[in-house]
Amino acid sequence: MLREVLALLYKELSLEWKQQYALNGLLLYVFSMVTVIALAAGADLPPLTWNLLYWVLVVFAAINAVAKSFIAEKGGHLLYLYTLARPAAIILAKLIYNSLLLFTVAALTLGTFVLLTGTGLPRPGLMIGLVALGSAALSATLTLLSAIAAKAENRTTLLAVLSFPLLVPTLLVLIRLSRIAVEGLDVPVDSDSLMLLSGIVVILTGVTVVLFPFVWRD
Repeated sequence: MLREVLALLYKELSLEWKQQYALNGLLLYVFSMVTVIALAAGADLPPLTWNLLYWVLVVFAAINAVAKSFIAEKGGHLLYLYTLARPAAIILAKLIYNSLLLFTVAALTLGTFVLLTGTGLPRPGLMIGLVALGSAALSATLTLLSAIAAKAENRTTLLAVLSFPLLVPTLLVLIRLSRIAVEGLDVPVDSDSLMLLSGIVVILTGVTVVLFPFVWRD
């Protein structure tokens, strides 16, 4: 199982390194949106609004990034993977790859936001940790939905519709936790919210691994 996951993860990373269209397209989208926000608001952007805009932008980028996990795959390639590896290995490799991709995009978005808007980040270590945990949560939420949406027509639209109810709790928890890092509040991190976010990652990952083989057989 571990060998299959590592081989499939290496395949995903190699394809991304050779093509680079997905990452470059996402970065161009993010840079354009952040530039518009910076030109419109600049240093006058309040920390709370800054925080909200950042996570909303990351969520939209996540939907576009994870959508290609199965929606962009061709039928012949999926059939080849079906005969090559176990479903659990395939979905775990997709989850890890999407988490790495989303973390890269979210981290670069954070740096661009701070640079162009000129706002400080009082607790950068906490924010980077939340970006990593949030990337894993978004990946766990969207990867299985991408596999389900790939079986239907209007795939991208269906993915956005299915993901909205599941993304709202994750987004609200991330915004609540990151306020401490963005606004520099001298208060301890809410352990209940942190445990809730970690629980979302663990539960959704487990559900994805359990349910994906049934979706894969269809």
